[in-house]
Amino acid sequence: MRYAVLGTGEVGRTLGGRLLELGHEVTLGSRSKDNPVAHEWATAAAGRAHAGNFADAAAAAEVVINAVGGRVALQALEAAGGEHLDGKIVVDVSNPLAIEDGELRLDPVESDSVGERIQRAFPRARVVKTLNTVNCQVMTEPGRVPGEHNVFVCGEDAEAKEQVIVMLGEFGWPAQRVWDLGGIRSARAVEMYLPLWLGLFRRIGNADFNIEVRRAH
Repeated sequence: MRYAVLGTGEVGRTLGGRLLELGHEVTLGSRSKDNPVAHEWATAAAGRAHAGNFADAAAAAEVVINAVGGRVALQALEAAGGEHLDGKIVVDVSNPLAIEDGELRLDPVESDSVGERIQRAFPRARVVKTLNTVNCQVMTEPGRVPGEHNVFVCGEDAEAKEQVIVMLGEFGWPAQRVWDLGGIRSARAVEMYLPLWLGLFRRIGNADFNIEVRRAH
């Protein structure tokens, strides 16, 4: 499978590296063709690893992963080009957070979400929200956390969600631990989880944790 990972931060490099380990071809996309971080990553990985701008990455891909911050996600995807997203799965792992006046702020929040904004802006893309409720290390190696903890998917396209669940399975998430929350509007809930995640991070002292949903039988 050919993947574009948009974003050269820790999340993007971690996802891209894991996909390479799994045998996929990955282009790490950034704002400029000469981004040194992207080129260093691609050179070190070699083989199926490539670097380019957002448009280069999206054009070459079958699946596009948005790994830039939620507040700049639309700009990154606009730079990638709507024509390069049409009909493709766009996996959004972002959160719309920023620290303002020493406090965490989410924007959008409650009445909208990054996932919904992406779907509205690119109506022919097949947007799936997932993985934003865990640290990037746990995203790609869920065994770091013991137990039957869960991850979530949201999106309008059932087939796209099924394909993303397959990708999650390659990362190590069994299908029964992936909960489908329904349409893309459900992205609001998983994005609003972030303040609780940060509170737990401060309490635990590291990012190797997740939540497990249990139900009575």
